[in-house]
Amino acid sequence: MNHNAPSSATGLVSVLATGQRPSRLQRRGRYTPESMRHPGKMLPAIAATVIEAFTRPGDLVVDPMCGIGTTLVEAIHQGRNAAGVEYEPDFVHLALGNLRHARSQGATGTAQLACGDARNIATIYRALQEKAALVLTSPPYGAHTHGHIRSGRDNGGGKILKRHHRYSTDRGNLAHQPLPALLDGFGQILDGSAALLRPGGLIAVTVRPIRARGELIDLPGQVVETARKHGLVLTGRHAALLAGLREGRLVNRTSFFQMLETRRARERGIPACATAHEDLLLLQRSTDLPEASR
Repeated sequence: MNHNAPSSATGLVSVLATGQRPSRLQRRGRYTPESMRHPGKMLPAIAATVIEAFTRPGDLVVDPMCGIGTTLVEAIHQGRNAAGVEYEPDFVHLALGNLRHARSQGATGTAQLACGDARNIATIYRALQEKAALVLTSPPYGAHTHGHIRSGRDNGGGKILKRHHRYSTDRGNLAHQPLPALLDGFGQILDGSAALLRPGGLIAVTVRPIRARGELIDLPGQVVETARKHGLVLTGRHAALLAGLREGRLVNRTSFFQMLETRRARERGIPACATAHEDLLLLQRSTDLPEASR
C-alpha cells in the first residue's frame, strides 16, 4: 500500500458501498447537466472514496482518461490538486465546465487539463513526474457503451432509440481498437502514468468484465496481466458497488441496456447476470515494494 497515504487506506473494506444513491442523483447539482451525455462516466462515489482513502489534502491526483472530469472534480472538492488528459475535445469542454462548477461550489483544489493522447501522458505532464500520490482511471469498454434511451413509452410506442452511446467517431480513439490493441494502448498509459507517481504512489483502476459476441471476458484479469508486463504489481482488489446495499441485499441500479442484454443472453441459454460492481484494482510499481512482496 501507499506508505504516504492516511491510515484509513489500510482499513479500506473489501466491498465499497458506492452505489447507495443512483448515479444521476450523485451527479445532480454537482456536475453540469450537459455533461450527463457522456456515455461512460465513472461513478462519483467511487472516485471520492478512493481519493479519500489514499490521499491527503494538497496531494496530486491524476486521471489519464478523464472524460467529463469526475476524478478531477471529486479531487478538488476534497482539497486535492488534479491533472487530467482527455482525447476528445468535446469531453474536454464538458470537463472544464464541471471544474468551473466545482470551484463555484467552493472546491479548494486546483486542476489542470490537457487535450491529447493519454499514451503520451509522461510527455504531456513531464513537469509532474514523481509528484502524483494517486492515478485513478478506467479503460474504455469499446466504441459503444450504455448511453441514453427513448423507449416505446416515451415515443408513442415506437422502437427503442439510443443516443449519447458513442465515445467517438474518431478512429484514432483507443475505444475503437480491438481488445488486444486496446490492452496494449492501456499498458502504455499505465506505463506513462507510473512515471508521474511519487515514491509509494498508487494506481487505481476501475474495470468490469465485458461480454463480446456472447463470450464473457475477464477484462479485470487482463488489465492485471497488462499492468504486470509494465512493472506494476497488484496490491489490492476491492468490489466497488454500482448497486445499493439495503439490510444485506443489493438494490439493482442496472441500466436498461444491461438488463436488455442480460435477458437476451439468458434467452440464448447463456447464464448471464447484470453487473452490480466494478473491480477496483490497486497497483504499485514493483520497485516501490519490498523485495519479498514483488
